[in-house]
Parts: sequence; structure tokens; C-alpha cells
Amino acid sequence: MFTGIVEGPGEIVDVTDTDGGRRLRIRTDLAFDDLHHGQSIAVSGVCLTVEAFGDDWFEVFLAAETVEKTYLGDVVEGDRVNLERALAADDRFDGHIVQGHVDGTTTVTNVERVGDDWFFEFDLPESLAKYVVQKGSVCLDGISLTVADRREDSFAVAIIPTTYDLTTLSEKAVGDPIHVEVDVVAKYVEAMLDGYAEQLVAE
Repeated sequence: MFTGIVEGPGEIVDVTDTDGGRRLRIRTDLAFDDLHHGQSIAVSGVCLTVEAFGDDWFEVFLAAETVEKTYLGDVVEGDRVNLERALAADDRFDGHIVQGHVDGTTTVTNVERVGDDWFFEFDLPESLAKYVVQKGSVCLDGISLTVADRREDSFAVAIIPTTYDLTTLSEKAVGDPIHVEVDVVAKYVEAMLDGYAEQLVAE
């Protein structure tokens, strides 16, 4: 499990495409001194498994489904990604519950600076619309954010300077893809209500 509090960026330094998927080598200046084989790490919001690592790099493998469902199938050497290690049992919980199971991608439709902050607007896929609510939580490229504005076919978030500087949002422009993971609590509520409705119909 993750919290959407990005620890910092990593840089894609090698990409190897195979018949079964894609392997990425990611370099980072972060002090990841506890990396080990099999560890879960969120790469721009996508939960992946560390297969190999060195002093300042690690490798992950993208299965065919991950390549198809995320934009990591299109990243190239030199691209930057957001990194977060899985939450330790005794860590502070500063974001919201993030699984690293991306629900889909959306597109940046507007970027506007407002004072010291930034205002990012995105398309709202119809399949995810019911899970995105005003002032609710949403995870974008692995970043825990609050929905500042919700319209019929779009939503927006406000980005403070720290988040802008420490994540890859500072490199995003109109038309760029973004990973979206909706609040899993909303999915649980939906599942429970659907079950309750089915029970009432059966009775």
C-alpha cells in the first residue's frame, strides 16, 4: 500500500522491450538504502516489483497488461517518473489509501499558474466519473491530491509549490497523459451498496 506522498523523482536510464513486456532501469538520487529484490515501489503511481538494484538504480518489469493500461509503455530514456516506496507499518499516513493499481489514464487539458500555486485540469473519463467528487481524493501519477473542481467531463486540482517542484507535474503540458487511480474507498462503498440493492431485490 502507498499514500500518494511522492518521495522524489527518478530517471529512466534504460528500456528493454521483450515479447512478454518491458523492463525499465530507473536511476534515483533518493536515499533508497533499503531496496531489496521483490520490494514494491510505485512508479508514477504504478505498483511495480524491484527485480534488480544497485547503489543509485533499480529495475522493474512491466507485464503486457501494465504496458497496455499505462503510459509506461511509451516512456523513453531521459524521461522522469515519480517514486514512492510502499508504506511501512510504523510510517506516518499523510496522504490517502493508494494501491498502485491504476484505473486508467487521462489527459492534461489546461495548466494555469495562480499566484504561487498551479491549477491543473484534466479530462474525466466516463468510466471513472462516478468515483471523482468535489473535495474528494484522487491519485494522479502517484500523487495524492484533492479535487478542487469537478465538472461533467473534467476535473481540476490545485498544486502547491512543493508538490510542483518535487514531482513530474512541473514537466507536464496540455495533451500529456496522466495515470489516474480513484479512491478505493469509493469502490468499496459502491460494492456494498450494490450488494445491498441486490439483497433487497431478492427479498
